[in-house]
Amino acid sequence: MAAISAGVLLLLGCSAGAWTGDESAPAPTVGADATTTAKAIELLKSGTKFIDRASFRVDVDIASQVTTLAHTDNVNKRADATISASGRGIEIRMIGTEIFMKTDLDLPGVGHEWMNLDPARVPSDFALSFAPGKNDPGGSARLINAIVTARADGYDVAGTIDLTRVGRGNGINFRPGPDGFPDAARSNPFRATLDADGRLVSFLIPAANGMPSASLRYSDFGAAVDVARPHGAVAAPDALYPQLGLGG
Repeated sequence: MAAISAGVLLLLGCSAGAWTGDESAPAPTVGADATTTAKAIELLKSGTKFIDRASFRVDVDIASQVTTLAHTDNVNKRADATISASGRGIEIRMIGTEIFMKTDLDLPGVGHEWMNLDPARVPSDFALSFAPGKNDPGGSARLINAIVTARADGYDVAGTIDLTRVGRGNGINFRPGPDGFPDAARSNPFRATLDADGRLVSFLIPAANGMPSASLRYSDFGAAVDVARPHGAVAAPDALYPQLGLGG
């Protein structure tokens, strides 16, 4: 089930394995040909252009077990995030090229004080950067790129997504269970919503086909993101860097 640990740590990442409980929902039948799907996908991609243009808030929830709350301003190069699971987790602050982190997880060789990370040593797949297209703690691009079928109806888009193609990165991640992904995970239902300004405000994946529920929400567009540089931060120890990223 969803969990956060030394192997499922950072960077703004949450991970969920195959669901073994009874909660499920039938996949909807979405009649969408290639053209209809392509138009819906372009609508969703257009709905994420705000990421490099305005500040925003991100809320990620996986099966009510792992949550992320982040505020990002890529224009002014400020961001913060808190990732929690079972009352424990990590905090991240970004100011320009500086990355600070604090965790109450018991990581070998790592303390619980604020640490200043070397960006060059952060794993490339999870590099925290304000470069265009590189800092979306919601990871919406990976979700959109995994869509199989979709149909838009006004501000709403519904369809199916291949969870095995979501991959790893910031935001929602899925990893296979002991027996791999259920076959039906390649056609899992999803629904997304745009606001009146065409911005993506939610991407919801209900529990279905042996996989847990997951949700991504964007809000607070244009709100100020004030991030304080933590006092007394120490250089991150060598032991930290191999533990960053998503493990099994």
